[in-house]
Amino acid sequence: MKTFQTAVLFGLFGAAAVSISFAAGWPTWVMFIAWVSYYIFGRNIKNSASAFIQIILGLLMGAMIQFTGMFLGGYLGAFGLPVSIFIFIGSLAYLSKIKSLSSIPAWFLGLIVFFGIHPKLEPLSLLELAVPLLFGFVFAFLNDTAVHKIQPNPEH
Repeated sequence: MKTFQTAVLFGLFGAAAVSISFAAGWPTWVMFIAWVSYYIFGRNIKNSASAFIQIILGLLMGAMIQFTGMFLGGYLGAFGLPVSIFIFIGSLAYLSKIKSLSSIPAWFLGLIVFFGIHPKLEPLSLLELAVPLLFGFVFAFLNDTAVHKIQPNPEH
């Protein structure tokens, strides 16, 4: 019976999340990137907040890669973007040495979202991507909390 209750909760939270995403005009897959990140990065608020910040930093890195690539393109032509990517992705070797910034997968999830959406290089466009990411973490937390209420040791 608990598996059925868990399935119902998964279905309800998933349906609510997708409905809100559609109504708000968010790219639903971005919200689900955050949802899965909640489970990958530790299933608690502290780890989720850290992952969220690094995903956002990955988004910002994507914007910086694109902006720098366009700038360098004026000097290096088609090599501008690859040089920019080399510089910024290479910097992750150093950034990951900082304890609070050490999750390279979270950075790359932010890059995936940025390059998957190709937003305008404007603060509002980037902020608009943070919203479905935040809601994805919130839905995952609420879903996980509800499941733990009915099934203290779920097998997922």
